Amino acid sequence: MKASFSILASLAVVSSAVACGGEEKPVVSPIAAPGPTVPTASPTTSSATPPRFDYPATRVAEVKDVLFGTELLDPYRWLEDGKAPEVTTWLSAQDAYARAKLAALPGRAELVSRLKELFYVESRGVPQRAGKRYFYSKREAQKEKSVVYVSDGSATAEGRVLIDPQTFAADGTGSLGGWEPSQDGKYVAYLKKANNSDEATLFVRDVATGKDSAVDVIEGAKYGGMSWTPKGDGFYYTWLPPADGKTVTVADRPGFAELRFHKLGTDPKKDVTAHPHTGDAKTFLQGELSRDGHWLFVVIEHGWTSSDVFYKDMRKGDKAPFVPLAVGQKAKYSVTAYKDRFYVRTDDGAPNGRVVRVDPKKPARDAWEVLVPEPKDATLDGMNLVGGQLSIGYLKDVQTRIEMRDLDGKVLRDVALPTVGTASVVYGNPEDTEGFYTFTSFTYPTEIHAFDVKSGKAQLHYRLKVPVDPSKFAVEQLFATSKDGTRVPYFVVHAKDFKKDGSAKALVYGYGGFLATQKPGFTSSAYPWLERGGIYVVTNLRGGAEYGEAWHEAGMRRKKQNVFDDLYAIMEKLASEGYTKADRIALRGASNGGLLVATAVTQRPDLFAVGLCGVPLVDMVRFHLFGSGKTWVEEYGSSEDAGDFAAIAAYSPYQHVVPGKKYPSLLVLSADADDRVDPMHARKFAARMQAASRATPASGPVLLRVEKHSGHGGADLVSASVEKLADELAFALAETAK
Repeated sequence: MKASFSILASLAVVSSAVACGGEEKPVVSPIAAPGPTVPTASPTTSSATPPRFDYPATRVAEVKDVLFGTELLDPYRWLEDGKAPEVTTWLSAQDAYARAKLAALPGRAELVSRLKELFYVESRGVPQRAGKRYFYSKREAQKEKSVVYVSDGSATAEGRVLIDPQTFAADGTGSLGGWEPSQDGKYVAYLKKANNSDEATLFVRDVATGKDSAVDVIEGAKYGGMSWTPKGDGFYYTWLPPADGKTVTVADRPGFAELRFHKLGTDPKKDVTAHPHTGDAKTFLQGELSRDGHWLFVVIEHGWTSSDVFYKDMRKGDKAPFVPLAVGQKAKYSVTAYKDRFYVRTDDGAPNGRVVRVDPKKPARDAWEVLVPEPKDATLDGMNLVGGQLSIGYLKDVQTRIEMRDLDGKVLRDVALPTVGTASVVYGNPEDTEGFYTFTSFTYPTEIHAFDVKSGKAQLHYRLKVPVDPSKFAVEQLFATSKDGTRVPYFVVHAKDFKKDGSAKALVYGYGGFLATQKPGFTSSAYPWLERGGIYVVTNLRGGAEYGEAWHEAGMRRKKQNVFDDLYAIMEKLASEGYTKADRIALRGASNGGLLVATAVTQRPDLFAVGLCGVPLVDMVRFHLFGSGKTWVEEYGSSEDAGDFAAIAAYSPYQHVVPGKKYPSLLVLSADADDRVDPMHARKFAARMQAASRATPASGPVLLRVEKHSGHGGADLVSASVEKLADELAFALAETAK
């Protein structure tokens, strides 16, 4: 099991698979010949009409670009420089204004109280065996952060605290990133981050003493990926040099990532480069050593659409050449080496996924042996090799099934699940007969089950306990027909005595991108809404992986509009079938989901009343000029390409805000230490929407809330999550029809 993870008891999990860097002063796009103008908002308000909202003043400084004959006006380009004193002053005023308005909302105090009950509960992660020890994450009921524990001899033995991020900084701004124990359980390599941002420093902790090595401290570990040797004397990792603004710019920095090997007790500055950087900022570079130390793999990912895989036999020495396993194919590959055979989960020649076995002495594709063929009525959603067997996960209409197969692909058994919902594959080591899997659903709090690979017997290891009675609520899976005729699934959670009379308020969540599948899962933050008579809706839009790679490709790049059309079809059906009405719908999304909300605000403001727009991408014409935006070009395209620009310009929300149009009430949520999606998007969108709302008395308010000491994924504190969710829910309840 490569990753260590915890059950998030209190937060709605938003899958955002975009790894991005910090801020940089943007590069101005090249200007082409004059041409048609994309409609834009007037930044001024008529003197004859008094402004409805007393927003902080925002300076206008019009900048004009012309791309492929299209004129683009940008009145808030100056807000892109987040370090400029004028911008920080403006942002502080906006945040203070928003928080004052939010604090005064009716029912907010009651929401805070209820969210505290739901969030301050114990949560625990899946155990991971290393040597004679078990490692797992756990958060005590009244604590702010999850802590890494270690127990001796058994997964059920009493554990002791090993890594506590609450001790990293007195003000709570220190955060724990990824962590990985050595195979013998003597050491743990872990990432320490400030403000829960992506930038990280790697440390090594001695498990016996609980102390960190003073020597093994590695800067530039943003992408982490620690992979230990069998002896535990060192590990491979991805190293990223700091941006110097010259040779290594922030925008091009991902292309400078390289795979390095660190030997414990040596100076990290002398670490050997195992694979050089690609020089292509649109790629990610990762490496992994097989558990037996025989095979070193290098994976170069081209966005979320394809990957190149190379390997070398380490028994031939470090200087042995890398051999290509799969290069230049429009497909993705995930490789597990076991007893000198490669077990590969891939969509190569199989959009719904399949598993093949490869003899490294005969790596040609025509010699690959199919173990698990592509399912025709489902997608292959996961694979792990545990206890000498393959644990295979399937997804059919966004519901999971788990089966165990032998290493020749023969089906041995299905893993029994409590009910319809979402289960993980069985996690564990290839040589262990003990494994663990998780199960959850909308009305079924998350559980961890221990699984005996030999017998197929499972027993409950841990159950999340929350002060909710899920038996009062029911779940429906429904389907809408999108604009192009595609059948799009979505889930509706509501009280069992719910009546379809259009009176319920609906909280609709969407994402639609980066292969992120929105599966049924217990979401504590939805229950205050449900308990007030509302309905909770989770959409399965194209761009995700609900129906394999074809579903993903149908919602990316020049087909991105399909994602938005899917959402509109669902919201229209919710209203037409009496589940709710447009003036009672609040739409929520973050990151790529924030782009979804912002686009819906500008394209179909008639379909909903409130937008909760979290850490969004909004100016899609310029996103690739900031941070690691170039790593998303495979997903979104780039305005530097004529064909991509035409698609982007047709929907990019920032360029489509216009005065005189009635817009939903809008809460834009930003984070001051977000080094993944540059906060300039939130700043510019809020400014332009405020200008439009001033000119349109019928529009709702536009607030910009900034989370302090917070990265893209939040502030990493339960208390901060409570306050943010209370603001979102209170705003949505207040701004939807009574």
